[in-house]
Amino acid sequence: MWSEFKAFILRGNVLELAVAVIVAGAFGTIVTSFTNDIIMPPIGMLLGGVDFSDLAMTLQAAEMNDAGEVVKEAVQIRYGAFIQTIINFLIIAFAIFMLLKAYKSTQEPEPEAAPAPDPGPSTEDLLAEIRDLLKK
Repeated sequence: MWSEFKAFILRGNVLELAVAVIVAGAFGTIVTSFTNDIIMPPIGMLLGGVDFSDLAMTLQAAEMNDAGEVVKEAVQIRYGAFIQTIINFLIIAFAIFMLLKAYKSTQEPEPEAAPAPDPGPSTEDLLAEIRDLLKK
């Protein structure tokens, strides 16, 4: 069993997939930072000083005790964080699109398939021709 597992792990596709997952995780972190730290602040400033990470609709306010400590967290719909996540996704999707487009441009075009040869007359046509010749 160990040798089968070792053969499975050491196959090229599994190693390439592992590298791709690690690189994608790092790329996702970079894109998240890019969105949160570079893209969203100017957009928030253009929209009147809005901080998207703070945008939320409170469904139930937080409950506090007499000491001012939070007893029960607030229930919120954090649509600002959702907007940032959508922007992250769009940036990653665009980067993947550009990567695949560049990859396709490096590939040789597949040769066009030769047109199929004329199949010739069908069996019925040949039999009809033989019949007609025999009649003559």
